[in-house]
Amino acid sequence: MRIKAALGIWLLVITLAWMAVVPAMPGVQPLVDAQGAATGWWQLRQHALYLTGLWSIGLMALAMVLALRLPWLERPLGGMDQVYRLHKWAGIGAAVTAVAHWGAKESGGWIKALWGRAGKPGHDAVLPWLTDARGLAKDLGEWAFYLLLAMVAVTLLTRLLSYRPWRLLHRAMPLLFLALALHTVALMPLAFWALPLGLLMGTLLALGSLAALWSLAGRIGSSRSHQGRIHAVRALGDGGPLAPVEVVCALPASWPGHRAGQFAFVRFDRAEGQHPFTIASAPGSLGRSDQGEPLLRLVIKPLGDYTRTLGQRLRAGQRVDIEGPYGRFDGRGRQQRQQVWVAGGVGVTPFLALLEARQPGAAPARAHAQPVHMHYCTRDAARDPLLPRLRQLCAQAQPPVRLSVHDDARGQRLTPQALEATAGPLDIWFCGPQGLGELLAAHAGGARAWRLHRESFAMR
Repeated sequence: MRIKAALGIWLLVITLAWMAVVPAMPGVQPLVDAQGAATGWWQLRQHALYLTGLWSIGLMALAMVLALRLPWLERPLGGMDQVYRLHKWAGIGAAVTAVAHWGAKESGGWIKALWGRAGKPGHDAVLPWLTDARGLAKDLGEWAFYLLLAMVAVTLLTRLLSYRPWRLLHRAMPLLFLALALHTVALMPLAFWALPLGLLMGTLLALGSLAALWSLAGRIGSSRSHQGRIHAVRALGDGGPLAPVEVVCALPASWPGHRAGQFAFVRFDRAEGQHPFTIASAPGSLGRSDQGEPLLRLVIKPLGDYTRTLGQRLRAGQRVDIEGPYGRFDGRGRQQRQQVWVAGGVGVTPFLALLEARQPGAAPARAHAQPVHMHYCTRDAARDPLLPRLRQLCAQAQPPVRLSVHDDARGQRLTPQALEATAGPLDIWFCGPQGLGELLAAHAGGARAWRLHRESFAMR
């Protein structure tokens, strides 16, 4: 809901600012007048052309700023994973409104074919020092529009590309924004630069352009990035090609520490770039290395083209760059609600850290904790390498954590209806497969008011 509300408010603010400066129309005009002039159609086309253009560049500016991973945005949006969800949907919205903008532009052809040019308004005055750049701005905007559509299509169809070429392609987005910003500045009517729209668009274009330049310079997250080393690495379970890999990282003194349930952007290979991984250990639970470096654990499941190779590529002593920590998946809820944790597959990793924070000796971290009923969904409990550790942590947790295991190999699938047996209003913390998350989200709006906290790592 926060994502939808944020996008709706963003578009509403742009629309209201546009309505404040758009020239007033003398009453309702017919689309085609008695003389056969399509004056009304031309005016409707002009309004649609400008409003969709403002929506598109406004959403692109929002996407550029969100890509900076600003920590202060986590609180209002519910975590950095939600910041990235808003970034993704802002980009998709920018592409959709850009299509509408292009359609409004091309509609001039069929208006002329049906009714001729009669009633067509002349070119609006633009900023005087950019009058001669009108043609270049139009061409630049058209080519940037086609490239934007191609990039958004590739983003949505992520299976077409592995992560590395997708990442390189995505890095061209700031260049497209700068081209479209020039298109906007050169073609926006002079009257639109009056308050409040002029101030709003000037601010958005400036912030978006600065964010784009910051991204092109490779500075995103630089102030929160820490160079460490791999302290230890091992495959869990049977050590097969699909076994999770446990990576213990030793970090420098500059690492600010983390809260249980947070994640970090981790880079083992400069050419590959960063990937988000949950920190699967509570603060201080692993102690320090012989050199006094704080240690933290990552548990990485080989799900993609990159993570499948990590078990063979990583070695103790290798450099690792960790940016963060980020996220607000802290397992804290209201006292009057029953805590329910739902984990599926590798989605158990934030809960491992939350459980470690409940172990004997971790009293400060347990100050606001509540009893929990945890549901763990696994494909095969008999072969699950994380389940023994999970059972041990739940057995020792204080306040207590009651564990229910749902073994898919034995037909024990968790359904939202099964959670109805838990009395009272629920605080549900979920991390796992998208399908189960969608089912829980749909059920959360039912008769019983469930409050669903959902960790999402769909970063592309």
